[in-house]
Amino acid sequence: MSTGTLNHSSLQAERGITAPKGFRAAGVRAGIKRTRQDLALIVSDVPAVAAGVFTTNTVQAAPVTVTRQQLGQNGRIRAIVVNSGNANACTGRQGYEDAVAMVDATARALRLDRSEVLVASTGVIGHFLPMDRVLVGIQHAAQSLDTEANLDAAMAIMTTDTFPKQTQCTLDVEGIPVTIGGMAKGSGMIAPNMATMLGFITTDAAIEQQTLQDLLRETVKVTFNHVVVDGDTSTNDMVLVLANGQSGAPMLKTGTDSYYRFATAFQQELTKLAKMIARDGEGATKFLEVTVLGASSDDDATKAARAICVSPLVKTAIYGEDPNWGRMLAALGNAKIAFDPNLVEISLNGLPILKKDFVVVNTNNGIGKVLSQMDITIAINLSKGQGTATFWTCDLTEQYITINAHYRT
Repeated sequence: MSTGTLNHSSLQAERGITAPKGFRAAGVRAGIKRTRQDLALIVSDVPAVAAGVFTTNTVQAAPVTVTRQQLGQNGRIRAIVVNSGNANACTGRQGYEDAVAMVDATARALRLDRSEVLVASTGVIGHFLPMDRVLVGIQHAAQSLDTEANLDAAMAIMTTDTFPKQTQCTLDVEGIPVTIGGMAKGSGMIAPNMATMLGFITTDAAIEQQTLQDLLRETVKVTFNHVVVDGDTSTNDMVLVLANGQSGAPMLKTGTDSYYRFATAFQQELTKLAKMIARDGEGATKFLEVTVLGASSDDDATKAARAICVSPLVKTAIYGEDPNWGRMLAALGNAKIAFDPNLVEISLNGLPILKKDFVVVNTNNGIGKVLSQMDITIAINLSKGQGTATFWTCDLTEQYITINAHYRT
């Protein structure tokens, strides 16, 4: 059984959220956590078009409520303030007032209108923020803003994450370079429909607010909403995008080649962040990419892939390097889709282990070497139609239990 740690050294972007023109960031230690940075700022030099997607959990944290309200009042945003170590969730009226106070303090420190600030939090649920420390931290962060401070910011939003998650790319829009940058956090309490993941995307593209909101919503469906670590959804998750137009490129319009290439690059960058979250699952030793094809529809394929990824029996089998296709087939049966079990085919890293009519192959020939690898692809063909979907997850280990059993201690 592999006990090595996943290699993340190739996953670090050079400038992340500060790569696009006109963005600065900061990551400081406010004292919410015992050690490490725990408060981040992302600032656009000019008002930016903003869009957001939020948790589907009925229990929603105060910063989710406040940021929803802020976006509803003003489609132009200058700053996002984020703390880690404390979710400010299930904290009632006091929690709401504290989230508002973070907005107001950030606006004062940056000399902005309060309507131009969004807020996010992540960490332990049910505890009040140490607002005296938070407010001092906001002042410190405002004084520390820099175009080179992206890594500090990415580290400041981490909780049980083992590495900061950043990405960036540049594309050509009518002869002008346009850049997309991003950072995210997430390691546990991750399931489809968003979870304890925060994602912040910046771009110097020019785009209308509704177009950006539609793009974000559709992209999240096939990126962040295709990540599973443990099947639990969170109270705090959100993905926010700021587009400040500072590249000087023409306005992106739906239906144009420029928009299509931007949308493609946007999805690629969010996919990279989504994979990093799955790769950094709490206690993970293996990264899994699960593709279901041959379903009656893409929706059925999505349900089937999700069923595989949320199954603790499948995930523990992979951790134990056991090619237990029976667990996979049983998980598919819980997906509530129509398929014929006799027609299902399953392969691991391209090596078939189950063919139609329950013909078992390769379970003793080469499969051990496949399952000892840290990156594993599971391909499942339902042999029923053209529907397909891909999800990302990780194995389930004893370390996951250890981390979460002692999360507050």
